[in-house]
Amino acid sequence: MKRKYTFLIYTENHIGLLNRISIIFTRRKINIESLTTSTSRHKGIHTFVITVNTTREKAEHLRKNIEKQVEVLKAFLYDEDMILSQEVALYKVAIKHITQNNTIEALIRNNNARILDIEQEYLVIEKTGNHEETQKFLELLTPYDVHEFIRSGRIIITKPMKRLESHLKDLEDESAHKKEFID
Repeated sequence: MKRKYTFLIYTENHIGLLNRISIIFTRRKINIESLTTSTSRHKGIHTFVITVNTTREKAEHLRKNIEKQVEVLKAFLYDEDMILSQEVALYKVAIKHITQNNTIEALIRNNNARILDIEQEYLVIEKTGNHEETQKFLELLTPYDVHEFIRSGRIIITKPMKRLESHLKDLEDESAHKKEFID
């Protein structure tokens, strides 16, 4: 049965790695629903957060293939109940409809959104939340003439408490053990 799975991948920062990782999904005909990359709090380590809809078996197979990439330090696979996730959405709304109707202010406040910028012709609203919340807010704003809408990829925090440092130590120990075995 297909479900939503999220990959959290820790990597070195190398040109072409994103392409090689995305090819792993393409070869298996699995569409990437959301993709976010950023630096991590560890110097020299970057993170990829990738969301897909697939079966558990295919997702686990993808995780193993991702970890085979030389620059990938560790890849984790999470079910929805194992993570807390958010997205950021920006909405550009025509100002003329807003000045004619005061309900937009209540709409923004009631949906925990905020105004980022006010210009002569438009205003930009920011909403943080899960995919369903940012989509619902878009639908609520539709009568106010939304000129632009963009949503970030998913960002996550995991519920399991094992830290990246312990995974990196495990990798170092495994590497040292392999070296002993070869020598």
